[in-house]
Amino acid sequence: MSGIGLPGRPRDVPAPSGATVRVRQAGEGPPVLLLHGWPQTSVMWHRIAPGLLDGRTLVLADLPGYGDSTLPPGADVAVSGKRTMAADLVAVMAALGHDRFAVVGHDRGARCGYRMALDHPGTVSALAVLDILPTADVLARADARFARGAFHWFLLSQPADLAERLVAAEPEAILGRGLAEVCDPAALTAYAAAWARPEVVHGMCQDYRAGFDVDAADDEADRGRRTITAPTLVLWGRRGPLGRSPDVLDGWRVWAPDATGRALDAGHLLAEEAPGEVLAELVAFLPRSINIIDI
Repeated sequence: MSGIGLPGRPRDVPAPSGATVRVRQAGEGPPVLLLHGWPQTSVMWHRIAPGLLDGRTLVLADLPGYGDSTLPPGADVAVSGKRTMAADLVAVMAALGHDRFAVVGHDRGARCGYRMALDHPGTVSALAVLDILPTADVLARADARFARGAFHWFLLSQPADLAERLVAAEPEAILGRGLAEVCDPAALTAYAAAWARPEVVHGMCQDYRAGFDVDAADDEADRGRRTITAPTLVLWGRRGPLGRSPDVLDGWRVWAPDATGRALDAGHLLAEEAPGEVLAELVAFLPRSINIIDI
């Protein structure tokens, strides 16, 4: 990881579920938790994190089961549910000294982020979600086009250990599909190193099983009953799957009434395809400390 410039030294922090979360922390100022998507790790922020450091404390975390974070042995699907992941990450941030913080998440990390904002409103000071709609909404809208384009949702969620065996046989064909065109080669090497570990493949599968088994149910239980009160920024790729949706912001405002945001000229992997635009949006949105040099 050192070859692609991630800030901070790696540290493993135990979480209440029994998971262990690998984090990197750097900087000074209001804390911001960065959460990656599938099939990546915290390495995905390497083009964004250096520009966010000015006036902020960054915490880059591998989601439990991904990268260098681990699930507890024999954990059931609920441990990979976003409610448990969110609670674990809130506890990890508290262990690092951060009781209130902003969250920026892409893809699966964004699903964890919005669940954190719903379940822990006093903890999340601001929320940015990159290229997703809430899980229950995705499943409600799913059609043949979605099933073909997002085949991994249905493959990875198959009962163990069918999905694990299939992914292990062709990890780059399944997990690395389309990444080589947009990812830095060093980042792709880091992702592939994680995919080579059976426990990471299992963690990814558990994540998607949880999407169907617990996450969608948690969303439906909250629909119309709870909303996100933190300032919310929604970014999505014009050339990605959400680019075909005419109502991305309208959909999010059901959950976060004051959400703002826009489409960027990118596909799904916003932080790697359009890092300059993403950084500019986040710098304008996220709180930072002001020092004498800024005045």
